[in-house]
Amino acid sequence: LACHYHTQPVHGFTLDGSWRYLEHNWVASEGTYIYEPPGEMHTLVADAKTGMTTFFVTRGALIYTDPEGRQIGYEDVFTRLALCRAHYASTGRDPAELEALIR
Repeated sequence: LACHYHTQPVHGFTLDGSWRYLEHNWVASEGTYIYEPPGEMHTLVADAKTGMTTFFVTRGALIYTDPEGRQIGYEDVFTRLALCRAHYASTGRDPAELEALIR
């Protein structure tokens, strides 16, 4: 995942595999809980051999940055819903299925 930071705290629990942030010297393996304070920039890398399955609880926006820390993109609930709606449309699924899930 490209270099980014969050506008709100993030909680994560690694269910399987392992991953790390390029900016830190620790590895999150199965059973690891992590807390990310808002504004902490990091670049997530999954282990190439094990992959990773991690449950993240996020709020607010995810801000993508270039190597100098300048914003180059973002994701939030609205952009993620738009991506999900576009995916449903591209697969021929009824958008009402998604709308029922988010209500």
